[in-house]
Amino acid sequence: MILAQLAHFASHSVNSLAFFQEEQTVSFSPLGLWQHMGWPARTIAIILFIESIWSLAVMIDRYLYFSAARKQSREFAPKVAGALKDSKLEEAIKIADRNKKSHLAEVVTAGLQEFRASGGAATEATIESSGRALERAEAIVHAKLKRGLAVLATIGSTAPFVGLLGTVIGILNAFQQIATQKTSGIGAVAGGISEALVTTAFGLLVAIPAVMAFNYFTGRVEAFDVEMDNSSSELIDYFIKQNSKR
Repeated sequence: MILAQLAHFASHSVNSLAFFQEEQTVSFSPLGLWQHMGWPARTIAIILFIESIWSLAVMIDRYLYFSAARKQSREFAPKVAGALKDSKLEEAIKIADRNKKSHLAEVVTAGLQEFRASGGAATEATIESSGRALERAEAIVHAKLKRGLAVLATIGSTAPFVGLLGTVIGILNAFQQIATQKTSGIGAVAGGISEALVTTAFGLLVAIPAVMAFNYFTGRVEAFDVEMDNSSSELIDYFIKQNSKR
């Protein structure tokens, strides 16, 4: 009886030691997790990495574009206002041409060029055609400002679901390992669970900055739209005042 109990204790100790050894073989470092991942989970991780690089590129591009537009518009507005106040139409157009990155300059230039093409006479027909030119320019500039924002919206909305797909695959792998190894120890499922957690976390890390950047840049675009509308209205008012002086 004593020998049987000792044999059972020794067998239990060996199994416990093997269990701990199995647990320690799972590395939770980035490289260890990557090596332990199956190719489906790796594919999802690669997709999320591409999305993160793409969203980062859009963020940098929009930030530089909006910063340049804001800076040049602040310099452009008082200069063109002074030129128009002195009735220097050609000078105002030249100032606009020197500030090509300004959203205000693009819109105002379209109205001034249409006004000049009509002979520079402030008639009702000229004012109407200039107003239509301003509207077309606003639509074009608005499209330029929104370029790339759809990418941020798409990545922000899909990245969590891509990570969730990795979660499902990781959990399926964990149950498959349990069925294959016929053991319920944590070491048997640690790899699959780690895949699930890593892909989920990665999906959230990609989505959260993309959504925040989308909301920020959308707010900037709306502010630029208001500035363009105000500039167009002021230019039309200028044409109307010129017409009243005739």
